[in-house]
Amino acid sequence: MKLLNVGRLAAGLSLAALLGAAPALAATQGTVGSTSTGSVTINATVPNLVRITNLDDINLGTWSGSGDMTGSDNVCVWSTTRKYNITATGSGAAGAFTLSDGGTNTVAYSVQWAQTSGASTGTALTSGTALTAQNTSTTSTTCSGGSNSTLIVKILDAALQAAPAASYSGTLTLVVAPE
Repeated sequence: MKLLNVGRLAAGLSLAALLGAAPALAATQGTVGSTSTGSVTINATVPNLVRITNLDDINLGTWSGSGDMTGSDNVCVWSTTRKYNITATGSGAAGAFTLSDGGTNTVAYSVQWAQTSGASTGTALTSGTALTAQNTSTTSTTCSGGSNSTLIVKILDAALQAAPAASYSGTLTLVVAPE
């Protein structure tokens, strides 16, 4: 009989411990009177989010026969953390930054990223490797204040000289992540 009572006591203590672990309710109830006041706690969470916008295709045009071909796009990055990283991947083999004529011919290009709009140079990106510690002060997911970064692509003159005549194209994928 005593073992049964010890078992009930242990079960009761376990239940009490579980109930004690539950979060305390912060709401206070009003009392009866000519006025009554109560209060509630309000909670909200803003998670780590990020968005890249204002992206446009980059048409480098037709090569003149000499010189590099460079193009850029002013874009916007927004993040709730105000910090982000960016990873670029090309559509070439193993994610290489190359354009293709649709057959076996390719032309390599380089990619740079600048944290200011309208920049002519930036930090070189390596395919599949994140460029970290980037900052944004934009407070609108739609970037209503305008672009805040520049994507720059360049095909070197030497690569163009070595390329057979054709139209070349490719896709550059940009992935931004909050830090």
